[in-house]
Amino acid sequence: MYRKFAFTFLFLLVSPIIWAQHGGAALHGRILQENGQSIATASIVLENTRYGTITDEQGRFSLYRLPEGSYRLRVISLGFESQAVQVQLQRGTNKELTLTLSPKANEVAQVEVFGERDKQPEKLDAITRLPLKPSEQIQSISVISERLLEQQGALTVIEGVRNVPGVYTYATFGGVRESISSRGFRGIPTLKNGVRVMTDFRGGGFSTDMQGVESIQVLKGASSITMGAATDLGGPGGIVNIVTKTPKFENAGSLSLRAGSWGLIRPTFDVQRVVNESNTLAVRVNGAYENGGKFRDHMRNESFYLNPSVEWRPNAKSTLTLEMDYFDEEQSIDVGTVNLSVGNAENEIYDLPANRFLGFESDMTDIKHSTYAARFKHNLTSNLYIRAATFHSNYNADAIKSNLSALKQDVEKDINTSQVNWYNRSISHNSTREDKSTVLQLDLVGQKIKTGSILHTFQAGVDYRYIDLYQPSYNSIGIDVINVLDPATVSNALPEGVPAFELTRETQSYDSRFGLTFQDVVQLTKWARVYGGVRYSTNKTEDDGENSETSDFWNPLAGVMFTVSDNINLFGSYTNSSNPRSAAVADANGEALGAERIDQLEAGIKSEWFQDRLRFNLTLYKINNSDMNLEVFRVDETGAVVPAGYYTKGGNDERKGVEVELTGRVLPNLEIVAGYAYIDARYKDHTTFVPGSAPNNTPKHTFNAWASYSFTDGIARGLNLGVGAYYLGERPYNDWTQDGVQYHAISPDTAPWYNKAYTLVNAQLGYAFEKHWGLRLLFNNILDEVGYDAYRSNFIDRIQPRNFSGVVTYTF
Repeated sequence: MYRKFAFTFLFLLVSPIIWAQHGGAALHGRILQENGQSIATASIVLENTRYGTITDEQGRFSLYRLPEGSYRLRVISLGFESQAVQVQLQRGTNKELTLTLSPKANEVAQVEVFGERDKQPEKLDAITRLPLKPSEQIQSISVISERLLEQQGALTVIEGVRNVPGVYTYATFGGVRESISSRGFRGIPTLKNGVRVMTDFRGGGFSTDMQGVESIQVLKGASSITMGAATDLGGPGGIVNIVTKTPKFENAGSLSLRAGSWGLIRPTFDVQRVVNESNTLAVRVNGAYENGGKFRDHMRNESFYLNPSVEWRPNAKSTLTLEMDYFDEEQSIDVGTVNLSVGNAENEIYDLPANRFLGFESDMTDIKHSTYAARFKHNLTSNLYIRAATFHSNYNADAIKSNLSALKQDVEKDINTSQVNWYNRSISHNSTREDKSTVLQLDLVGQKIKTGSILHTFQAGVDYRYIDLYQPSYNSIGIDVINVLDPATVSNALPEGVPAFELTRETQSYDSRFGLTFQDVVQLTKWARVYGGVRYSTNKTEDDGENSETSDFWNPLAGVMFTVSDNINLFGSYTNSSNPRSAAVADANGEALGAERIDQLEAGIKSEWFQDRLRFNLTLYKINNSDMNLEVFRVDETGAVVPAGYYTKGGNDERKGVEVELTGRVLPNLEIVAGYAYIDARYKDHTTFVPGSAPNNTPKHTFNAWASYSFTDGIARGLNLGVGAYYLGERPYNDWTQDGVQYHAISPDTAPWYNKAYTLVNAQLGYAFEKHWGLRLLFNNILDEVGYDAYRSNFIDRIQPRNFSGVVTYTF
């Protein structure tokens, strides 16, 4: 018996050594805390390989049959700073490691407010198609990290993108959609994981839950080279891409509960796990429920969100990621307030009390939105890979809302007003849409490919986009007349006997787009890079069974970047995009006018300081939307202005400006985000608008700042303080049309009034308890600033008044 035990013990002792000698190298180790205690369930990963495992209760781990070579081993554990070491393994050897992790409260986190250092942000290549960091891109790109969104307690996309200079609210349409503008263009497209969700060309935006957002990526300017034609009104101004969370190959989780003003209750969860011991499969699920949070009486809000994802790394060269995102929301639509100016000539916006609501309690929007994504990456060599992706979005929206129209005259009541206090009130059912979008992308990407002494980073790809849109229209129903100054005349209950809506029209449209893109970044010398690219696009629209003429166009990109020092890059670029939306309209001879063209020149400085802890960017741009297809009007025999029945080429909408951005860490414990934008947007040589006037809702100035300080020593250890401000300058509520022109019911040759500037001041106070618990207090609009966002003279929506909330978080 003794010999049997001795033989068994000897066999167990030497078999790993024999196996390692014949099967490869072995790596063993132990992960400890600073006090010497072991760390269980820590993730052990050999980066860019399929090898990995987790530690046992004693903090030990082992990896066997590893090929000979050099590896970067990373250790990740919740509540501790990750650590990476370089490991050299030789065939047939055993290597032992002991690593000590520091608690996160003792060190500065590596995930900065604008993303991780020296890395391309997750899924940025879905919009740029190139494997470059934002500082290396020829476009102006900002990436807002999950860390910054969490610090600020952002609940909406617009609250996140306010951290980017020159990006601002166009309108909120009753508080249910977020239309975002940039560089003087209204309603820039908002994407989710690279796909358009709500395809309205006016860029109305959409709501989403921030629990599933890993980052927000903002690409400013004409983006035709990577994203295709500028089919949205705001397309030339840029795009906003919402990136959802996917597995990080770590075992972690968190639960949180947020409660705040106006009955806000918001529980959330986020759990991720490595499924197998070989560390090749990981899952992640996060979700949220929200109720309340509407500051105006008689309004409600309820939403549910779920975001599961799976990532599989079958070998060291391949990665497959599958993700789904589901959002279900019902919330009240705020008809807003009114302008009391006679003739709507001045800014006399009525500061409607929060306990007064001018609509009906039945004014609701119902949104069900799901997105699906599959992404695959395979490394052909160490410098060459293929990337394939497919995205699908299904956006279903329905809404019933109130509308107000000024009562011009009522002789019986001895009222003779115009845009003052008496209004006709009606309800409408005209925001219904079933919006389905699909995107396919296939790219071949090379990184630092040598041809002689020159390095190339290139992308050659194809993409296809298909949109299936159904929109029914219904009649409006008049209800009553109200005096907005007299609450006794305003009932919020819809009266009995209101007839049902009648379907007046159904529209089924299909839109298909095909694109070929090639980009090449040529490293001529250590200090000079040349960027070149070209995109060929086709666009075909079918509406109610009738085919429109297919448009096709070429869009180039060219630029240079000079490295004047290791941390300073100067760049300049030219690109253009095409707008095919009105390409089929005809001139006086019946000939189609073709697509409009938008040209952009951009130049600036991209710099990184203190080992990329602090980034300073300066961008100058000029965008011209020329050769527009403009409707021609004439004066008939009665003196009325009527359409002439044809279009003409004309106009020149020019946007130019300066954007300054400073982000990062100025001190070891002090993070800042600051930005300023000057926007000079005006109509030039235009047949519709007054030359020199600005597009509606375009400010000249925006400013944003945020500072966060973390205490890592002493009695205040674990405490974090943050404070910030956001300024949106005054802006015209409407466009200024020339005499004799009819446009969106605007009184011709009438200068618009200006929406007043406003400044929001926010703050947060956070405290991380030992290991698992965290508390954060959020204070928004501390000065109780009164400000308004408006869509022309409709939906004059007040910004949220002063409000508070608290968040308790448990991590495991």
